[in-house]
Amino acid sequence: MDLFSVVAEWFPYLVEGILVTVGLVASALIIGACLGLPMAIGQVYGSRPLKYVIGLYVWFFRGLPVLVLLFMFYFTIFPLLNLDLDAFFVGATVLGLRGAAYQSQIFRGAIQSISEGQMTAARSLGMSRAAAIRTIIIPQAVRIALPGWSNEYPNILTDSAICYAIGVAELLTRTSQIVTQTYITMPIYILCALMFIMLNFAGMRVIAYLEKRVAIPGFSGGGQAGIV
Repeated sequence: MDLFSVVAEWFPYLVEGILVTVGLVASALIIGACLGLPMAIGQVYGSRPLKYVIGLYVWFFRGLPVLVLLFMFYFTIFPLLNLDLDAFFVGATVLGLRGAAYQSQIFRGAIQSISEGQMTAARSLGMSRAAAIRTIIIPQAVRIALPGWSNEYPNILTDSAICYAIGVAELLTRTSQIVTQTYITMPIYILCALMFIMLNFAGMRVIAYLEKRVAIPGFSGGGQAGIV
């Protein structure tokens, strides 16, 4: 009964942590997509210097652990820029910048799976390269990339717990604070794990529904990518 009373007392506090975690993940996914798609376009259609810069960005953010990036931005880069930023903002930004490196490669693969004949046909009809990319290539590439892109959700969800290290009041941080206050360890951490599992399940269900909504019947990547 003591355990149930403790859980009942602290449950609203954990729910607030869930909201912070969801905010971190949503912000990171949006940042990653907004940066990743343009980078993918640059890697496929950009100039050689642009491809080199984007490749360097991808190499940097994929080559360092999340914890190192968090400490680097929170304690070094942002302070050097005289930016006094909230820990939540730093966490969401770092997760988003790192996610952009991975998402850019997902989008790049989707773009490259589309037949080059579609670009050639669009240009022969008088469309500019930018217009063809915007109206023909990107809508197809986003649909093709969505199954691979969906893997970013559980990755960022699990990485969000590392923001505990810079003091973001997300789910794991609040769980540890409850353990410190109550001295009840295993049941509280199990409850935290169950909450992460439920967040993962719910998010993947939403993404699966999204995939069905935007899917084009009879259209997929690879060999059929040249068919509209």
